[in-house]
Amino acid sequence: MESDARIADAVQLLADRSRVSMLWALAAGEPLPASELARVADIRPSTASAHLTRLVDVGWVSIEKRGRHRLVRLIRPEVIQAMEGLARIAPSGPARTFREGRLAAKVREARTCYDHLAGRRAIEVVRALERRRYLLRRGDDFELSTSGARFFVDLGIDVEAARRRRRSFSRACLDWSEREHHLAGALGAALLDRMFELRWIERIDSSRAVTFTPAGRRALHGVFGIEDGEG
Repeated sequence: MESDARIADAVQLLADRSRVSMLWALAAGEPLPASELARVADIRPSTASAHLTRLVDVGWVSIEKRGRHRLVRLIRPEVIQAMEGLARIAPSGPARTFREGRLAAKVREARTCYDHLAGRRAIEVVRALERRRYLLRRGDDFELSTSGARFFVDLGIDVEAARRRRRSFSRACLDWSEREHHLAGALGAALLDRMFELRWIERIDSSRAVTFTPAGRRALHGVFGIEDGEG
């Protein structure tokens, strides 16, 4: 007979700063070389390899050999959801380096929360959609109105395909840095994908932080009706 969920074991895996750094880097959903994860965590490749072995053993990541490289992929997105939840209650502290401080600011501005947009800009987008009654809050979800569906279709998003996906359609996800809800679920993922396709956003290094391009900043104003600096 299996025992109850071993929460303490999961928390212990997340108690190491290096492992957390590597998991945050994988939160964007793209596979990364093990050497790049070592660089992100600022540890030796041999130390990174030991950490990755533990993450493979619990089924959180997979490693694929491709030539001389080992590509690491996150296979349990629930891990990132758990980390986002812990981030809401974690004590804040000063950045250890100037680079860490700059990246932390960018993460709060805009980031991927696994497969959807999070951060201050994501909250601004949701507020704009709610003002226009395109999104209506319904408990733990957002309801997409008829006019809202037309808006997303006009953006080039296949709303019906998103509805057919075997997951929540338009979930309200609590943003750890803003303490408000951004758009998650299949619709949130489709919106993030479309923003990348339109080159409205770009990734920043090997992190979950993203930045809005000049075209993206114009879209925030012209498409969503967000004034620069709103929020």
